[in-house]
Amino acid sequence: MRLTVPTSIHPGLAFPDPIARRRALTLLFMTALSTATLPTLEAAATDDPLLTESTLPFHLPRFDRIKDEQFPPAFERAMAEQLDEVALVANESADATFENTIVAMERTGQTLTRVQSIFSGLNAAHTNPALQKIETEIAPKLAAQRDAILLNAKLFSRIESLHTTREQLPLDPESKFLVERYYKDFVRAGAKLSEAEKTRLKALNAELATLQTTFQQNVLKEVNAATVFVEDRAELKGFSENAIAAAAAAAEADGKKGQYALRLLNTSGQPALSSLENRALRQRLHETSLARNSHGGAYDNREIVARIAKLRAEHAQLLGYANHAAYVLEDQTALTTDAVNKLLTELAGPAVANARSEAADMQSVIDRSGASFPLAAWDWDYYSEKVRQERFAFDEEQLKPYFELNRVLHDGVFFAATKLFGITFKERQDLPVYQEDVRVFEVFDADGQPLALFLADFFARPSKRGGAWMNSYVDQSTLLEKKPVIGNNQNISKPAAGAPALLTFDEVNTMFHEFGHALHGMFSQVSFPRFSGTEVPRDFVEFPSQVYEMWAIWPEVLKNYAKHHQTGEPMPAELIEKVIATEQFNQGFATTEYLAAALLDQTWHQLAPAKVPEASGVLDFEAGALKNAAVDLPMVPPRYRSTYFSHSFSGGYSAAYYSYIWAEVLDADSVEWFKQNGGLTRQNGDHFRRTVLSRGGTAEAITLFRDFKGSDPQIGPLLKRRGLGATGGK
Repeated sequence: MRLTVPTSIHPGLAFPDPIARRRALTLLFMTALSTATLPTLEAAATDDPLLTESTLPFHLPRFDRIKDEQFPPAFERAMAEQLDEVALVANESADATFENTIVAMERTGQTLTRVQSIFSGLNAAHTNPALQKIETEIAPKLAAQRDAILLNAKLFSRIESLHTTREQLPLDPESKFLVERYYKDFVRAGAKLSEAEKTRLKALNAELATLQTTFQQNVLKEVNAATVFVEDRAELKGFSENAIAAAAAAAEADGKKGQYALRLLNTSGQPALSSLENRALRQRLHETSLARNSHGGAYDNREIVARIAKLRAEHAQLLGYANHAAYVLEDQTALTTDAVNKLLTELAGPAVANARSEAADMQSVIDRSGASFPLAAWDWDYYSEKVRQERFAFDEEQLKPYFELNRVLHDGVFFAATKLFGITFKERQDLPVYQEDVRVFEVFDADGQPLALFLADFFARPSKRGGAWMNSYVDQSTLLEKKPVIGNNQNISKPAAGAPALLTFDEVNTMFHEFGHALHGMFSQVSFPRFSGTEVPRDFVEFPSQVYEMWAIWPEVLKNYAKHHQTGEPMPAELIEKVIATEQFNQGFATTEYLAAALLDQTWHQLAPAKVPEASGVLDFEAGALKNAAVDLPMVPPRYRSTYFSHSFSGGYSAAYYSYIWAEVLDADSVEWFKQNGGLTRQNGDHFRRTVLSRGGTAEAITLFRDFKGSDPQIGPLLKRRGLGATGGK
């Protein structure tokens, strides 16, 4: 049984409010839904694409038959069904056994898992007001559902008895670890609290569910509302003709024919800043980006940020933890706030020093050009390209003709996977999708047997949330006889009709990164749904995806896909060498903007309830947190400001945004292992698959890493990669 509530962010996704009245109505509905009504509902569900399992290959959802209005009754039916199933386990008269309790629980909730997976996938990738309304209404109900299960005293008593005697039970390692995980999940959810404490916990969970959902919806609405429109084509000097055509098409789609639309991504920085020559437009675009969700109006998230932080802090203290970060980190590989603070603080000083040095290089370019202004945040991307041109004699625009989307996908991402793992891909145009740009690929294992379905959704649109992510529509499980259906999502600007989709190098890296997550889901070979695919700690889930990024610049792979989209000519060898040589270029900026966000996330979530500021003080608190962490560079804003920090305030990365750099310690060390052991070979790929990718969450994450590498991770390779100097091991 999957107990996670889908959200709208990466491997995952959003969550819970209201209010006792709404929760009470939900529970009254569940109570009133007696088994006498089930035959009628069963008959009504016969043709429902949500309540009946799809007969398409791999149980791919019937996107062609799913309608928005089907979700509310499907959720209600699936939730009632799960509670009935769980009640049978909890009320079993026989003594608890692994089979009649743990395995039985793993079989519960299959209908709800299907409905949730489809809903969260659609709501993230192709939402609309109807789905958003459903999300708002269902979030507190799902929170109540989760509480109804995890706070069930009879059920916990059975699980606790198995946990107490687990060493005497005849269990294989995966099964034994499952008993331990179930016990820990229930305890962390509040199973040992008093009834009065459980009542308060349920109220907190319900309110948080709605607040987090509202936060994410506000971010999407504001990022669309904040689109910057340009009337004079001359202001777009520096854009390619394809980029100008795409901006014109985007404006026309928004009802502003004759203008040009610069749509925002959810990060602070915007890709257009690297090429726009018009400084005033760069400033307008940048300031619009940073002001999102914090300037009043319907989408202002300041009050929500403060309330979420306060409720999370109270939730943690109710469960016996000093703060929300301590609660989260206990279940990660990092374990403690001290460990995370130490890593982030140690990296911050060198990163800021490098950023200042990079800023000085750019200021020199500005001064030599005859201009008389100090470098500002909206100048960074533009002038860093100038420095790149001076230092390496090329810029990003020279690369894009060699990074055509289809070629990157087939001859890069898929090519590396075939070399490493022997898997192959066949595009399926006979299967339904939820939006016309989505593509479906059947994945075959090295022995030719079907392995998974892969859905690729690359282009940005107003109905898609920002960022890039992997999601699962069907999780692998041998117990349930399921093979995986995995999606990858990006926000690449869609070209004008007939024009090629040419990627930035960052978008190429992102495509490789997200496919690393996809492989984690597709290669899963576990018995139980609780351990499937990316069901691992947040600070480990990014490890396989970051490792896969290495193949983007691996010479054999890069040469295979980096070919001119018009002539087919390979990228010149000297340009390839320059791309590889720039691995440390601008890393001071990249590391500082990331660390600023990670430190901000920790600062918010290491507060006690009484220390959380009011809504009016949210931005001042943010500024103070960055200053105290010594990462308050005006020209390097955090990658996400608090009011649009979806990872932290609506997704599964609260107090866990540090995970990317933590996982990069493992990643950089692993890259060295691949290099020392022959690189892009089946032997290496199969070893990584066997020790990490196939095992999901069946063991402690650090154990999986040791099984792969044969030793503990070292921090030296990360410091070398980011140009931060080499010190010690970790």
